[in-house]
Amino acid sequence: MIYLSGSVSKGAQEIGCGFMLTPSMGNKLPDGAMWAADSGCFNRGTYVGDDVYLAWLADRAGHTDRCVFATVPDVVGDHAATLAIFPTMAKIIDDLGYPVAFVAQDGASAETIPWGSIDALFIGGSTEWKVSEVAYELVAEGKRRGKWVHIGRVNSLRRIRAFAFAGADSADGTFLAYGPEKNLPRLASWLEHINTHLTLGAVA
Repeated sequence: MIYLSGSVSKGAQEIGCGFMLTPSMGNKLPDGAMWAADSGCFNRGTYVGDDVYLAWLADRAGHTDRCVFATVPDVVGDHAATLAIFPTMAKIIDDLGYPVAFVAQDGASAETIPWGSIDALFIGGSTEWKVSEVAYELVAEGKRRGKWVHIGRVNSLRRIRAFAFAGADSADGTFLAYGPEKNLPRLASWLEHINTHLTLGAVA
């Protein structure tokens, strides 16, 4: 399990974290860091807009080799509306050289995910839906199909561990944005615990 921090905090790379960047953050991508690109449209009040997001991606196209995915803008909590805007934006992001991520929202099912057009599945949606049986089924189906599976907004050991053992590859959150001096060692211990157990399970 890889944690993609929504805060570019000192020391995060040293414990194996990558970073989740959005256009509105204004952060520079640290040298050598694994990262993912998110539109930030979950917050409509600060969303920069599709054109600015695409221009931001284009400016960083030289770093796609370290990018695990770039999200296609979505509509929070609405799978049908997210599907409607997916095809055009997905093609542009793919043409820029990024691995394309579809953000699954409330109402998604394995039968309605555009599997053939994506490299990664991002489990978004409401908190209630994210921890539902359907969401966990999507994690399993994504891995069965060889996709990178990411979980959005995860800030506790219990939830990171649950999704890691379900097969997710990465999760993001703002855990390091608040009290990084205290939370960095906590996160390091979480990841060590989880990844040790995952390795032992694989060996077993």
